[in-house]
Amino acid sequence: MSGSGDNQGGRGRTGGDSGGQRGGSGGGSQRGSGRGNGGPRDSSNRNAKGRERNRAAQRSFTDSAPSQRTRRADPARLVAFEVLRAVAAEDAYANLVLPARIRHHGLDKRDAGFATELSYGALRGQGTYDAILARCVDRPLDQLDPAILDALRLGVHQLLAMRVPAHAALDQTVGLARAVIGAGPSALINAVLRKVAANTLEEWLELLTGGETDETKVASLRHAHPEWIVRAMRQSLVAHGRPASEINDLLEADNAAPVVNLVALPGIGSLDEALENGAAPGELVEGSALSSGGDLGRLASVREGSTRVQDVGSQLVARAMAAVNLAGRRSAGDADGVDTKHDGEAWLDLCAGPGGKAALLGALASQRGATLLANEPAPHRAKLVSQALSAVPRDTWQVRTGDGRDVGTEKPEAFDRVLVDVPCSGLGALRRRPESRWRRTPKDLADLGPLQRELLKSALAAVRPGGVVAYVTCSPHPAETTAVVADALRKRDDLELLEAGQILDSVSLTGNLGAGHESTAQLWPHVHGTDAMFLALIRKKP
Repeated sequence: MSGSGDNQGGRGRTGGDSGGQRGGSGGGSQRGSGRGNGGPRDSSNRNAKGRERNRAAQRSFTDSAPSQRTRRADPARLVAFEVLRAVAAEDAYANLVLPARIRHHGLDKRDAGFATELSYGALRGQGTYDAILARCVDRPLDQLDPAILDALRLGVHQLLAMRVPAHAALDQTVGLARAVIGAGPSALINAVLRKVAANTLEEWLELLTGGETDETKVASLRHAHPEWIVRAMRQSLVAHGRPASEINDLLEADNAAPVVNLVALPGIGSLDEALENGAAPGELVEGSALSSGGDLGRLASVREGSTRVQDVGSQLVARAMAAVNLAGRRSAGDADGVDTKHDGEAWLDLCAGPGGKAALLGALASQRGATLLANEPAPHRAKLVSQALSAVPRDTWQVRTGDGRDVGTEKPEAFDRVLVDVPCSGLGALRRRPESRWRRTPKDLADLGPLQRELLKSALAAVRPGGVVAYVTCSPHPAETTAVVADALRKRDDLELLEAGQILDSVSLTGNLGAGHESTAQLWPHVHGTDAMFLALIRKKP
């Protein structure tokens, strides 16, 4: 399990939060001494295998009783607590709640970084942290007040995976609880976190997995993913032509804090301002950059929408759809199958909300003499699509609010290019949505399957003969990717699957992403540093 998160944890903060690097990566070399629930320390400072622990200086605690300790909530920790409470109690999304809480409490850049690491890290590690807490609490965790459990999770993440001295993590967590929950739980939280602090993360993992022969269970605990997702990801690797042995690398990539990706809308935006403020040019796709962090809303180009936050995987699949050579059209020098002329073409983004890919497609369409219809069924998300497209010339695009399954019937064979980025489980974006791994269930795959097939059917009805449909998911699971595409191809004889990997290579700066497998393409966090985007390019025969 990743221990560094956003890699901004606690440096130079008040309350004694500076200090040496704690053991935060689940793959460290220290081994457990078998001291379960916080038993006495070995005065020799060696564990049962004779290895130096070298932790005594970092494990000091204040001698004060809980009632004599901090009674206030540190603002950064309070933000993290409010995020966890919103996620648990309101089914909220952390990436939407966190910025608002940071602004509400007026955190500076350093404290905002600490709050981000603490909230995202505690959410990512929840399954593993709960397994540790279960050994330290004298009752089932579901019998604890949910707010107390969230406070304990924040304490565990600080103790085991952040550069926060143990005394500060314990004192500040108790103070947070006293301020926002009440004085009653402080003794419980104090006692439990002392037990947690008796071992490093690696030692706890040794205790939890010792003697376990089921590799899935071990990976689940070590990398903080539900067992069903571990199995699903292993299956997905094999289905897309990669070895199952990459599973640990993939799970570790899910736990690494993602670098923020930017895109300058082609012909409209510029990366100059972002680069002047510390961003680095992207290495995978033209017009992209990697942000060094901070409040991107301070950039004028981001506020006006000409530069946008968008994962490179999303940029690549959108550009690939725009680049496919359409049957009956050949441009000079496009022997590789990439089309460079689009005058008069009509493009469709069938599932456009919240508008990221639509904005990029709209800019490309404007550059190339095409038009874009962006469809979104939810009215509030349709407004977000319009806002995302606001920087694109208005005569280039329209937004339709309606069910995407009806477009194929209402507008048969009306479009040259159709992007259908279907609703999916989101298993490919777990690094960006830390809470989703604990929300999703295998049932979601079964429930989403019919909708995905109906939307693809509508897209295929809406594209003209010779045109192309890009079927996209932010999930590598074969039930949502290759199985859906295979079903569509099996039912019709007027469709052909293009080499998506080659088209992706043609729009990438590397020219060799290695994402193609059996005519479809799959990007990976641990290989490409992107979300796990799937792409199939389906041409309707003329």
